[in-house]
Amino acid sequence: MYITVGTAGHIDHGKTLLIKALTGTDADRLPEEKQRGISIDLGFAELELDGVRIGFVDVPGHEKFVKNMLAGASGIDLVLFVIAADEGVMPQTKEHFEICRLLGIKKGIVVLTKTDMADSDLLEMARLEAAELVEGSFLDGAPVIAVSSKTGDGIDDLKLALIETANTVETRDSLLITRLPIDRSFTVKGFGTVVTGTLASGKISLADEMELLPGGQKVRVRGIQVHGKEAETVTAGQRAAVNLGGIDYSEVVRGMILAERGVLRTTQIIDAVIEALKGSKKAIRSRQRVRLHIGTREVLARIVVMNDAGEIEQGGKGFIQLRLEAPVAAIPGERFIIRSYSPSATIGGGQVLDGLAAKVRKKDLTKTVLFLESIANKEISPAQTVALWVNAAGENGMGLIDLQARTGWQTGLLQEEILFNETEGSLVKTGGLYLGSTVFEGLKAKANFAISEYFRQQPLSSGMPLESLREQIFSYISPDIFKTLIADLEKQKVIVTNKELVQIVGRDVELSGDDSELRNRLLKIYLDAGIEPPKLEDALAESIKDRKISRNQARAVFQLLLDAGEIVKVTEEFYFPSAVIGDLIEKLTKFATGSRLINVIKFKEIAGISRKYAIPLLEYFDREKVTMRVGDQRQIL
Repeated sequence: MYITVGTAGHIDHGKTLLIKALTGTDADRLPEEKQRGISIDLGFAELELDGVRIGFVDVPGHEKFVKNMLAGASGIDLVLFVIAADEGVMPQTKEHFEICRLLGIKKGIVVLTKTDMADSDLLEMARLEAAELVEGSFLDGAPVIAVSSKTGDGIDDLKLALIETANTVETRDSLLITRLPIDRSFTVKGFGTVVTGTLASGKISLADEMELLPGGQKVRVRGIQVHGKEAETVTAGQRAAVNLGGIDYSEVVRGMILAERGVLRTTQIIDAVIEALKGSKKAIRSRQRVRLHIGTREVLARIVVMNDAGEIEQGGKGFIQLRLEAPVAAIPGERFIIRSYSPSATIGGGQVLDGLAAKVRKKDLTKTVLFLESIANKEISPAQTVALWVNAAGENGMGLIDLQARTGWQTGLLQEEILFNETEGSLVKTGGLYLGSTVFEGLKAKANFAISEYFRQQPLSSGMPLESLREQIFSYISPDIFKTLIADLEKQKVIVTNKELVQIVGRDVELSGDDSELRNRLLKIYLDAGIEPPKLEDALAESIKDRKISRNQARAVFQLLLDAGEIVKVTEEFYFPSAVIGDLIEKLTKFATGSRLINVIKFKEIAGISRKYAIPLLEYFDREKVTMRVGDQRQIL
C-alpha cells in the first residue's frame, strides 16, 4: 500500500522537524531554508511502516509561501495537521485547515507538537482549540497525537496512528486518464530531465509516449522511481520521479501536467461550483480578479458569478465561471482554491464541472446553470453523465475523443457507458459522432419538413437533390450525421433515395391537364425526330410555342420524362427517345455476330445517322458499357 501524506499548519510549529523525527530526513533542502530556519518550498521524505509506504510532502507555513503550500497539498491522501502545543491555533493554522477542507482531503491526524515546551495546561488548551477548529469537518474525530520531535515522545504513537489511518484511506480512482501535476523539475547527470509529483490518476509505465501541458511538448518516459527505487510503473496516489526524454529540464516548470498524449486539452474558461469562505472579509463578486490554484499551478483569473446578484456571500455556495489569463488543463471533479489577488488570502474553493467551457452569455445563464446542476449531481450515473455531455453538444454531436476530454475518463469506461446508452436508445451513433436520441429525432423531423416543403413548391419534381437538402438545410452538421439521418428515414420507409435524389415514399406526380398535354407534346417532338433529335432548348421552345407556359415549367415536365426513362440523356444538348436507344443497341448486337469491332463510319452506316450524332452516341454507349473504345474503334461488349 502506498499513500501520500502532507503536513499543514502555522509557520514554526515544527512541521519539518516532525518529518525528520518520523523519517530521519531533513525536508528543508534549500540553503536559504537552512540559513533562515524556515521552510520556503516543498520538501519530501519517505517512510515504510508495517507494509505501508508513505511519501511525505512537507509544506511551508509562512503566509508568503501559501502558493507553495497549495502546490504540495493538492495531491495528498492524508494530512498531518500540526498545531504547536505552546502556541495553539494561529492564523495560518486556520487558513491551512480551510485549504485542506476545500481541497476535499478526507483523512488526517491532528498532531500537537513541541510538547517539551508546553505544560499540561497549555497542552490541554491546544487540544480544546484544535477540537473547536475542526468541529464538524473531516478532522472531527480524527486521532489527536501529542509529540515532541526533539525528545521523541509520542513519535511511536504517531506512527501507529499513521498505519491505522492509512488503512482507511480510499484508493485513488483508477478509471481517470493519466495526469501527473509536476511540483519539481531538475536534471541528473547521465539521465537528463527528471520531474516529480504525485500521480493524480491513471498510471505511467516505462517507454510511455506522453505530453506536457499546457505547452503540448511531446516526451517519452525513460525511467521511473517510486519510493527511491527503480520501478516499471507508477500508479495513482504514488509520488514518483519520472525521467523524461525529448525535453530539457529548463523547459519544465512547476504547474505543468504530464499526461497521456492526445487526451487532455487546455482551456482558459472553466465552469465550477465554489464555496466562499465564511471568514472572508468580502463576498465573491463578478469581475473580481483572483489567484486560481489548481493542481500544482497558480494562474490569475476573473470570476463571473452565475446568479442574478452577481456575488456569493461569505459561507455561501454557487456556480461561477473562471476566465483565466493563461491556459490550464482541467477535468471535472478536480479541486481548486481561489485566493484574492491583493492582498493574497484564501477566499474560497471548489470543483471543476466543465473544464472546456465557453463564455457564458447573460441570455444563456439559466440554461448553463441547469446543466451545471445536473453535472454536479452526485446521484447521476456514469451513463447519465455521458448522455448529459452529448445532449449539451446538440446537433453538432460529440465524438469519443471530445467526450474523453470533457469527462477525463479512460477509454474503456467511456466506451462501456456509451454502449449502455446506445442499447437503451438514449444515444445514436452517427459515424464517429454521438447524438442524443431526442436531438436526432428533431433533425429527422426537420428533414421531413424540408423535403415536404420542396415538393409543395415544386410539385412536378420527381426528387429533391440530396446535395441541395444538405447544403440548404444541414450544412452546419457533420456529413456523417446527415448520412445517418437520411439512412434512418429510408429504413423507416419515410423516404427513398434514387440517383442522389430523395423522394417521399408513396408520392406520385399528378399532372394537371395542361402539364399532361405539355408532356405529350414533348414526347411527340422527340419520337417524331427519331435518330436526329433537336437540341434541348429548341425542343423546349417548340413545346410551349403559342402557349402561356414558362420554359421552367416545360423543363420540369421534361424532367419527368427523363425520370420515367422515356427520354435518355446522351449529352447536355441531345436527348433521345428510349425506343431509339434500344433500337440502336439491337443493331449493334446484330452487327456483333459478324465482328465485335466497329468504327465510326460503320456505326453511321448501320444506324443511319450523321457524325453529329454518331460520336455522342458512341461515347454514351462507352459510358453505359455497351461498347469499349479500342484505339480508333469500339469493341461491342
